[in-house]
Amino acid sequence: MSPRSRLPTTATHRLRQDYLRLKKDPVPYIEATPLSSNILEWNGEKNGPCNSMIMHYVVIGPEGSPYEDGYYHGKLVFSRDYPFKPPSIYMITPNGRFKCNTRLCLSISDFHPDTWNPAWSVSTILTGLLSFMLEKTSTLGSIETADFTKRRLAWESLQYNLNDAIFRECFPDIVERIQKVLDKRKRLGLKCEYDVDFARSSNDSNSSVIANAAFVCGVVMFAYVVKQVVEAVA
Repeated sequence: MSPRSRLPTTATHRLRQDYLRLKKDPVPYIEATPLSSNILEWNGEKNGPCNSMIMHYVVIGPEGSPYEDGYYHGKLVFSRDYPFKPPSIYMITPNGRFKCNTRLCLSISDFHPDTWNPAWSVSTILTGLLSFMLEKTSTLGSIETADFTKRRLAWESLQYNLNDAIFRECFPDIVERIQKVLDKRKRLGLKCEYDVDFARSSNDSNSSVIANAAFVCGVVMFAYVVKQVVEAVA
């Protein structure tokens, strides 16, 4: 029996349907694709059983969020039991919301097979992931960072992804977009403003501490002078 004939037919058929539906009706702010252009390519040992299939995705930071203008690469790992079991969900690009290369505990991931609905599709999974990313709810695999950190990581995400060979293979159109942005930054000499804002806020904070200390010293000196005057009059 050839490796291809051992493919999990139900999972392959369903993932093909999900992928075609995703191409026809894209999820806002998200693009996804298998590593190979052939949806039937599954990961497994050579000449052995097929164990899983990986679909890569990119979340494009929504306007008005701390992730705006960022590109966040991740992957969904489907078992041969899909759609009856949910996939594992990973984020690869540093983002300030999730740990990198760590299974995320979401109601739509393999951490919660009890809440999984086989009618849910790849589009459903990615929509849920984006929704949770924009929240501040804590879960296994999530982290807490300030908004300026998320914005700095959004700025840095472009070059980070260009350094990833798998990202370049999966998303050539996005690579072209990113390269244009990076070329513009270089041409105009643009720097990450969030690093500047952080330095400025640190300086402002230090200045505030010094000003407060000076004020306290002034009050103490004034009280001392008043005391001396009162004692002299008495």
